[in-house]
Amino acid sequence: MNLSNESFQAVADLFHGISGIRLAESKRSLVAGRLQKLAQVQGMRSLDDYVDRLLSDRDPDEIIRVVDKLTTNETYFFREPQHFQFMAEVLGRWPAGKPFRVWSAASSSGEEAYSIAMLLAEKLGPSGWEVVGTDLSTEMVASAQRALYPMSRARHTPREYLKRYCLRGEGAYDGQLLISKALRQHVRFSTANLMEPLPDLGRFDIIFLRNVLIYFDSPAKTAIVESVSQLLQPHGYLFVGHAESLAHLQVGLRAERTAVYTRT
Repeated sequence: MNLSNESFQAVADLFHGISGIRLAESKRSLVAGRLQKLAQVQGMRSLDDYVDRLLSDRDPDEIIRVVDKLTTNETYFFREPQHFQFMAEVLGRWPAGKPFRVWSAASSSGEEAYSIAMLLAEKLGPSGWEVVGTDLSTEMVASAQRALYPMSRARHTPREYLKRYCLRGEGAYDGQLLISKALRQHVRFSTANLMEPLPDLGRFDIIFLRNVLIYFDSPAKTAIVESVSQLLQPHGYLFVGHAESLAHLQVGLRAERTAVYTRT
């Protein structure tokens, strides 16, 4: 199915209004591919007809499904390992018995949050810590809560972590892994839109805000970083993607290391 320029712009405007993310023209084929199944489910013969109905009906459930499709990104465990190495250093000097909280602010399908949880369990033991994962997509939050993944996404996970914190699938689940219940009980997921007022999540010692800011213009980046960093503990750290920088933003943070920031 083809997607006309007018329909693409209409979907891009709708998505931008909800998420703050601006879809470039180069994403038209990606958008068309992700909307195609939704159009087929609705019995629509063309993507343009589907978009016309979407905009005329304004069905909130269907709009959520569109947002879910357009924010779905595949990830994997222990992505950008330098951050986990730095977090291990922080945990190595953490006072015994002091609670430690981490927020995965764009948690997608949960691999980042569970990677964090594995490291916390290794360094702090079975209690005294918590991981919170949030994402714009309800579909991704549901996937994270299931905690069931293809083994291919664990290709960078230490073998000892796989043995301690994951269950290997058998039979119908061959080629998959399930995060152990003992680890899952320390990780909770919910939906949150970083462009809107944040829910009451408490404060965090480390916040992962990785590979998110690249989708936003400078004013939106500033607004997101200011909002998110308000939830940092005074000694806390904000992690962004290694392809991202806050140097040009006036947000009251200073670089501690590459892609690691703390309060000025």
